[in-house]
Amino acid sequence: MTYQQTLDYIYAQLPMFSRVGAVAIKTGFENINALCSFLGAPQTKLTCIHIAGTNGKGSVSHMLASILQSQGYKTGLYTSPHLTDFRERVKVNGKMIGEQDVVAFIEKIRPEIERVEPSFFEITVALAFDHFVKEKVDFAVIETGLGGRLDSTNIIRPVISVITNIGLDHVQLLGDTLPKIAGEKAGIIKEKVPVVIGETHPETAPVFIKKAAEEQAPIYFADQVFHPESWYYQDDALVAEVSKPDSVDHLRYQLELSGAYQVKNLLTVLETCRQLRQMNIALDEAAIAKGIAHTKKLSGLHGRWETIHKNPKIILDVAHNEDGMRQVLNQLELTPYRKLHLVLGMVKDKDIDKVLSLLPVAALYYFTQANLPRALPAGELAEKAVALQLKGSIWPDVNAALDAAKAQAHADDLILVCGSIFLVGEVRGHSS
Repeated sequence: MTYQQTLDYIYAQLPMFSRVGAVAIKTGFENINALCSFLGAPQTKLTCIHIAGTNGKGSVSHMLASILQSQGYKTGLYTSPHLTDFRERVKVNGKMIGEQDVVAFIEKIRPEIERVEPSFFEITVALAFDHFVKEKVDFAVIETGLGGRLDSTNIIRPVISVITNIGLDHVQLLGDTLPKIAGEKAGIIKEKVPVVIGETHPETAPVFIKKAAEEQAPIYFADQVFHPESWYYQDDALVAEVSKPDSVDHLRYQLELSGAYQVKNLLTVLETCRQLRQMNIALDEAAIAKGIAHTKKLSGLHGRWETIHKNPKIILDVAHNEDGMRQVLNQLELTPYRKLHLVLGMVKDKDIDKVLSLLPVAALYYFTQANLPRALPAGELAEKAVALQLKGSIWPDVNAALDAAKAQAHADDLILVCGSIFLVGEVRGHSS
């Protein structure tokens, strides 16, 4: 098969959560264990860092991979979903897996795919493990897909586990309260494996502490070790000064990921690095600073408060749930502009009314949808928005919506595209 035929096969054969939603999910480890057994158990041959969380896990994964790479380690990075290219999910030192590697993998494992009938996600996890072993990576940074306890990535035994934060997302699958969702994410905590928790929250901290105690896993809350003393912008970069208990000096970091909400993720990354150093893994301060300052360049992360155009300023952000949207709205308060144009599209299984209720009435809206079955039709989104006094026009395609916003916008205006990872992917795919 050609690469395109291989991709067509993957998409046609395997149910994909990001396209169709919950019907694509296959719980349990039977399929992923069968695939990995067929491949010679690659997950047992990797030194892994495992990362879960409601928001921030992608940013934390990319920052950690960038730091390890800056230290000179050959670093594998598995994340999902992809924005524009399937191969973004599997990278080594920031370079996407080759097209021929994907073709060869599918040809090798195709008989097992047809026997096991795995999900799209299970295949991509197996692909990542197999590729990282083949590439002889020193470290593999593995981001969970959904939840943690039953996630296909959870067959690894990492050297450290990381849980960024907990918010209400995927409630129909993970539970409708913060403690229930925390219980699912806590499923990545392994026996005697240290775990870093990004945020201390009164409802979720007891869940993590209890699970860590059951597993005899040392537990560390990043925001109890590191504290952001101040942050500011310098030439479009975010600069954060951080203190820690055992030092009077503040640590100063310049972040290539410029959303102010990245300060929280920075603390999680710093505590994870501190724990890795406790394991005698070499990570010097210069590599940490370099990795944080060049995350996009080194790891290829996009869509996190990302400016793609100036005058008018056009910003992309993958925020798609209540907590993510609150962070984006906080960022908007820090951003100067004359008028806000909001290009918005969401998927059906989010708490759409809750997200819409947070949005500013004064903005001009362009309601749109991503090109996938799971997307909420733009007209339905507009109807829900009108009930909350959010007014605008309806566009069946995000790039047409963005063109309309550009045509209306003054040079000092701000155009923000958000509400769905897939929406941002289609804009990036169109502009690249």
